[in-house]
Amino acid sequence: MAVPLTLYIDNRLLSPYAMSAYVALAEKNLDFELRLVDLDQGEQRMAPFLCRSPTGKVPVLAHHDFYLSESSAIAEYLEDVFPAPEYAAICPADPRARARMRQVQAWLRSDLAALRRERPTEVVFEGLKPAPLSDAAQLDATRLVRVATCLVPAGQKNLFDDWCVADADLALMLNRLVLSGEDVPARLRDYAAEQWERPSLRRWRDGR
Repeated sequence: MAVPLTLYIDNRLLSPYAMSAYVALAEKNLDFELRLVDLDQGEQRMAPFLCRSPTGKVPVLAHHDFYLSESSAIAEYLEDVFPAPEYAAICPADPRARARMRQVQAWLRSDLAALRRERPTEVVFEGLKPAPLSDAAQLDATRLVRVATCLVPAGQKNLFDDWCVADADLALMLNRLVLSGEDVPARLRDYAAEQWERPSLRRWRDGR
């Protein structure tokens, strides 16, 4: 019996947060329907969508009559409602590792504003050729590389012993630099490239 899940995402498939929620669903091998929201036409500010997402944000997960926005909240909801071992784990089981995952996700979503602005996801998904980084964005890039180097030690393929959804989030942020030709240490380039070839991320990219 199909799981009654619907994921509302931006119609251009550019939102890094929509990608994160999509990957979470795909990793758990759940059946779900995609609904596209036309952000350019302001559909996210219209009454039908605002009933599902009072903040007007995508992505939004619908599960029966329950609607949830914010991609990190969606991932944790899916982990709680569709737990391992019946479904694949997308969050660490260890409390400290899960707290660290939350920290990484919160940081990627709230910091590095200049870098996100000057290296938008059009660079990653549409091959946009951006202008050189401003001083502020260069500082963000330097901080991203420093933090990522601490988070993913040499010889480690994921943030933790096993893959988690924050690996997809971190790889996307790093690819804002890698795919625009910025200088990124080889170890982090390899990490981002390996994450990028994960089947759930390929499925997102191939669906564009």
